Amino acid sequence: MAPNDSAETTGKATGTVVGRRKAARYIVPVAVAGVAAATIGLVPALADSGDPELPKISAQELIEKIASSDEQRLSGTLKISTDLGIPSLGGLAGSFAPGAGGTDGGSGAAPEDKLMELTSGTHTLRVAADGPDRQRLSILGDAAEYNLIHNKGEVWAYDSKSGEVYHAAADAEQQKQQKQKQRERHQAPEGVPATPKALAEQALAAAGDTTSVTVDGTSRVAGRDAYQLLIKPKQSGSTVGSIRVAVDAANGVPLKFTLSASGGGKAVVDAGFTKVDFGRPDASLFSFTPPKGAKVTEADDLKAEAEKQGEAGMTPEQFAGPEGMKALGDFEGVNVIGEGWTSVAQIKTPGGSGLPTGGSADAKGLPAEAQGFLDALGDKVTGKFGSGTVFKTRLVNALLTDDGTVYVGAVTKDALVQAANGAE
Repeated sequence: MAPNDSAETTGKATGTVVGRRKAARYIVPVAVAGVAAATIGLVPALADSGDPELPKISAQELIEKIASSDEQRLSGTLKISTDLGIPSLGGLAGSFAPGAGGTDGGSGAAPEDKLMELTSGTHTLRVAADGPDRQRLSILGDAAEYNLIHNKGEVWAYDSKSGEVYHAAADAEQQKQQKQKQRERHQAPEGVPATPKALAEQALAAAGDTTSVTVDGTSRVAGRDAYQLLIKPKQSGSTVGSIRVAVDAANGVPLKFTLSASGGGKAVVDAGFTKVDFGRPDASLFSFTPPKGAKVTEADDLKAEAEKQGEAGMTPEQFAGPEGMKALGDFEGVNVIGEGWTSVAQIKTPGGSGLPTGGSADAKGLPAEAQGFLDALGDKVTGKFGSGTVFKTRLVNALLTDDGTVYVGAVTKDALVQAANGAE
């Protein structure tokens, strides 16, 4: 039809077309509304499709399933997010270790430095395991990757960003001892439950009146059906709101772990697989050859260097201060106050010295600027115990009294003060 043909139609025909257009004007919104209504009606069904229907299981049976799981081979990708409410701790381990960090004879690829980075922020990891003798962990960065490989007593770590390699190898005697320890892990010591059922029963008995352990529905994790094991404190005063573990319904392997704070907000720790395979990983994943030109540091050399620096006077006192190490040498021990989730450790430091105070930079005080910084980090509190400062994270809090006693636990500020007030 030509563009102007519609003008030659009869009035009746024109009226029909116009009528159809008017009808369409109303029908389309009605149809859209109908589709929207149908979609809204489908939302619960779509949401439910993520929670698989699985056979009913009790908390004891689920704990038994976890305990009896014997999966030793897997590979996959997982995501871990940690929010303790403190600055990033990446690199702190190396900062307080002689020869660490790669700039003074140490290795920037040392595992203790890199793994510390996982204590804050969000990270993507790839993991693989083939029994107790072969494991691999890779931390993925924006333009780099850190790999930690264990293969029959030999450990390699490689940081592609710095080009540094760390190597440690156990001698024959050490490997023999490691294998003996692995065998002992599979043998229950006298008095320890030897079956999954007995272990589950003891775990639930230990929870007692302080803990609620239930199965809270199901979920899908990394494409696998899972039960949700929910652990919650019954006591008030704990900073832990709940711990949720997604357990593979088929083999009992924990697929996701979420620790939530009682104060709300995002999870303190949220770690789970986004992809997982329980088949045997490719053997090539556990072999490693240092790239050409990479700086290789041997663990034995690091140890020898640290010992040498210690003999030359580079001791922990330089990092903690002479009075700090003297106090550790006179350490009197720890007293635990309370029980369960609201347990508080009481540590009495010899000498009865708390945080330094004062407005001058003499031996007994701090500059006003430094004192202000310390005050900003904590909350001043008072009670029967006297006075002190509470330093807080989202999970663990600590009270340092002015007489040098430390109270620490996964409890609220009020619970710490209460423990200190009741302490002897």
